[in-house]
Amino acid sequence: MNKFKIIEDNKLVEIIAGTKPDSDLAFIELYERYSRKLYIYCKKAIPDQNFVDDVYQDVFVRFYNSIKSGNQISNVQSYLFKIARNLCLNFKRDNKQVLVNIEEFDLNDYLKTKDDVGEIEAINSAIELLNDEYREAIILQLFHSLSYNEIADILEVPVTTVRNRLVRAKRRLKELLQPIFE
Repeated sequence: MNKFKIIEDNKLVEIIAGTKPDSDLAFIELYERYSRKLYIYCKKAIPDQNFVDDVYQDVFVRFYNSIKSGNQISNVQSYLFKIARNLCLNFKRDNKQVLVNIEEFDLNDYLKTKDDVGEIEAINSAIELLNDEYREAIILQLFHSLSYNEIADILEVPVTTVRNRLVRAKRRLKELLQPIFE
């Protein structure tokens, strides 16, 4: 059994920050704990899938460099998601995409053009149509099971803002998906 599996995140960060020979193994353990969640987040946040891997890898590079430069990290998961969020927002800013206005988009018409579209694809398509602020809140809750407080910490907004964004996102998803799931 890997001895690092039972060590808490903060202790692993301390090991990585030091010069101990086990620092690489500690980093690998944190990578294994959070890599899947962060990859899913980046994949859902970046519209151009060709760049997801680059942004995703940069999350861990920046995380590692941040630890080595002595930054204090109290909540590893929130810190990683903040890095991922900022990198995704930077990517979107630097690579402006022409997006379809959600009011002009009919999800039914879109789905009818697909041969065999399942419920999950319909839900993912609807999520992609949400405004960025709603999309990232709903992704963090639905796909990563984060609490309102954790989402608020990552997005750096009050918990009430998170609650409002989630309510609005779910309302909009219901509107988009209702004709499909009737």
